[in-house]
Amino acid sequence: MTNKKLRVGFDLDGVLLYNPARIVRPIIVFLKKIFLKKEADKFHYPKTRLQKFVWLLFHKVVFGPALGYDQLKQMLKTKKIKAYIITGRNESLEDDFNRWIKKLDAKKYFSGCYFNNNNEQPYLFKERMISKLKLDLYIEDNWDIVSYLNSKAKVYWIYNILDRGKKYPNKFPSLNSVITKIKKLTE
Repeated sequence: MTNKKLRVGFDLDGVLLYNPARIVRPIIVFLKKIFLKKEADKFHYPKTRLQKFVWLLFHKVVFGPALGYDQLKQMLKTKKIKAYIITGRNESLEDDFNRWIKKLDAKKYFSGCYFNNNNEQPYLFKERMISKLKLDLYIEDNWDIVSYLNSKAKVYWIYNILDRGKKYPNKFPSLNSVITKIKKLTE
């Protein structure tokens, strides 16, 4: 490794935060391809008050920081990497995003925290932010986003138990295992 500090982006839900509801994502994607063919390649954004409420509930299932977050904070204290939070959460989840940023004490450890306040498609927002921040690596848990970003950036995938059979060169079962890999890159 050179003396250049590794620049790493982290998704929030499913990467830094443990949300067990993410397990159903492959099922939702499958059903969407069958019943909502026009929406198959897009992420839905809630528009009505009811949809926004349901969206918020889905994100309230978060149990807390993912296992490995404490190790990540220790790594960030040593300043071996420069880290950013980049989440596809849309504008309707801004308050909950800010609450988690505060709970994680993220502004103390991360060089920036970004959410998708203009409701872009999450993969386009993340692609733009990866380019803007000149990231060397991005950590993501959503297979559709990983598939899109893979040709544009180096992406480590924290896979869903239902997606574990998919072939991908940089796939990991948890944030813990990703942090172990990043530590090796910085030695």
